[in-house]
Amino acid sequence: MAGRNEEELKKDISLLGNQGTKYTFEYDPSILESFDNKHPNRDYFVKFNCPEFTSLCPVTGQPDFATIYISYIPDIKMVESKSLKLYLFSFRNHGDFHEDCVNIIMNDLIKLMNPRYIEVWGKFTPRGGISIDPYCNWGRPGTKFEEMANYRLMNHDLYPEKVDNR
Repeated sequence: MAGRNEEELKKDISLLGNQGTKYTFEYDPSILESFDNKHPNRDYFVKFNCPEFTSLCPVTGQPDFATIYISYIPDIKMVESKSLKLYLFSFRNHGDFHEDCVNIIMNDLIKLMNPRYIEVWGKFTPRGGISIDPYCNWGRPGTKFEEMANYRLMNHDLYPEKVDNR
C-alpha cells in the first residue's frame, strides 16, 4: 500500500470507522472487504479468534454457538476485520451444519483474498451431550503451501487439547 493515500484506502474499506453500521441477519459474503498487504514479500500468519459465532441447525432451527478460529498466510490481499465480524454475524439466521459453516467461511475468504494458506476451525459448544469441532484448510496448489496444508491436515489435533472454551 506504499504510496496510497487515505482517500484511496477508504474506497476499498467502507465499514471500518463507519458509525452507521448495519447488521445483516442473513448469510451475505458480499459484506467482506479486503485491503492490500503491506508485506507481500514475507510469509506470516494472521489469526482471528471469533468466540461469538452463531448459526442455526438446518433441521431443528435451534441455535448453534462456536468459537471460530481463522488463520491465514496472506499474499496480496488481507481481510478487513470489521467486515469479517459483520460477515460472521450474518450467519446468525443461516441454517447449515457445522462442517458446512467452516467450509463456507474458508471458501469465501479464499475467493476474497486468494491467500497462500488458510485454515478454519470451528469449536462448537455441546448440544445433546456432544460437541463438533470441524477443521478445514487449503494451500495454494503447486506451492509449498499445498504441502503445508496436507501436513497440517494429516497432523491436525493428534493430541486432544484442553477444552477451555465451553
